[in-house]
Amino acid sequence: MKKTYSVIRNIFAIIGGLAIIAAIIVWIKAPEYNWYLGKNNYGLLNKRLELLRTSGEYAADTNVFEMKIVQDEARAQEIRDYFQLDTLYPENATTWEKAIAIGKFVSSNIPHANQRKWPKDVNAVGLWEYIKDVEPAFNCRLHSIFAFELFLSADIKARYITCMSEDKDDPDCHVVNEVWLPELNKWAMVDTDMGGHYVTDKNGTPLSLQEMREHYISGEKMLIYPAFGKAQKDKDYYAYMAKNTYWFSCWGTLSYYQEDYKVEGIDRNSYVNLIPSGYTPYGIDEGYIVTTNAEKFWDAAFIE
Repeated sequence: MKKTYSVIRNIFAIIGGLAIIAAIIVWIKAPEYNWYLGKNNYGLLNKRLELLRTSGEYAADTNVFEMKIVQDEARAQEIRDYFQLDTLYPENATTWEKAIAIGKFVSSNIPHANQRKWPKDVNAVGLWEYIKDVEPAFNCRLHSIFAFELFLSADIKARYITCMSEDKDDPDCHVVNEVWLPELNKWAMVDTDMGGHYVTDKNGTPLSLQEMREHYISGEKMLIYPAFGKAQKDKDYYAYMAKNTYWFSCWGTLSYYQEDYKVEGIDRNSYVNLIPSGYTPYGIDEGYIVTTNAEKFWDAAFIE
C-alpha cells in the first residue's frame, strides 16, 4: 500500500512540475503577444520599431480591388432606435465627436474577454443581447463589428481593420475601426476594446492606422488617449500597436451583417490584405487579395 501511495505521489509531483513549467512558459511568452497580460511588453518596442523601419516600401501593383461601404437606411434606423444613438451626442456634434461618444458607449459597456461561446447573431443588436444573456464581454473583433454597425447607423463612414504582426508565430492580432472625418478629409483610428483608445499627432489631430505606422517609422511624437480621455503615456499600448501595424486586412465591401454568416445577400467575395513589398503574409485564404498598393487601400471608401 505504501508503495502505491509513493507512486501516486510521484505522479502528482511530475504533473505539478509540468504545470509549473507550462505556467512559466506562458508567463514568459505572454508579454510578447498580449500587451494587456504582460508587464514587459514595452521592452520589445525597439525590436518592433526596427521591423517597421526595415520593412519594404508600398508600391502600386496590378491587383484589382475596390474598397466600399454599403449603407442600408432601414437597418440604420432600426439600430438608431434600438440604441437611442441620438441621445449619445448633441445634434450639432462633429463626426469626430459622434465617433468618440459611440466609442465611449461601446468601451464602457463591453469589457474585453476571449469569449467561451461564439455569438449566434454577429450584428449590433445580436451582440448587445449576447452580453446581456450569455457573456458580459467579448474580443476585439466582435468589439469592432459592434462599433462599426453603430458608426454606420450614425451616418459615420467606417470600416473595421485587422492589424497584423510581422511574426507568423505570433497568434495575436488586433481589430479596430477607422472612421472617416469629412471635416478633416481623413481617416481616424478608434479602438473600443481594452477600455478604448485613440491616437493623435503632437497637435491633437486624430491619426489613422496608416499615419500611426508612419509615425512609428519616423519617430514622430504620438499622443495616446486611453478611455478616450486625457492624453497619457500609455507605453504598453504604444508598443502593442507598433507590433500590430506591420500589415493590415479588411473586407473589400463592408455592410451590416458582414460576419453574420447566416444572413444571405451580403457581399463577402473579397478580402484585401495590405503588405509591405517583399513580405510574405501568413494565414491568407485562397482567393483573398494581397496588395502593396497602400494608396488604394487607404483611399476614402464610399457609401453606395
